[in-house]
Amino acid sequence: MTETQLPLEIKDFENKLNHLIDQFHDVKNENSALKAKQETLIEEKNQLLEKTTLAKARVEAMITRLKAMEQGS
Repeated sequence: MTETQLPLEIKDFENKLNHLIDQFHDVKNENSALKAKQETLIEEKNQLLEKTTLAKARVEAMITRLKAMEQGS
């Protein structure tokens, strides 16, 4: 290896390392965004489960009232 090749190899290595660092930051940012989105989706899911439970209870109560009205007739 000659003395002129060494600086070129170091520069090439530096460029590759910088590219890897940039990719790392991109993946880290994407991961953070995905975690935030996941939290939002978990909250939405919990809210929908609560609404579903409430709706189910109301429907069951209506069915019970209808059955009681039917038996009372």
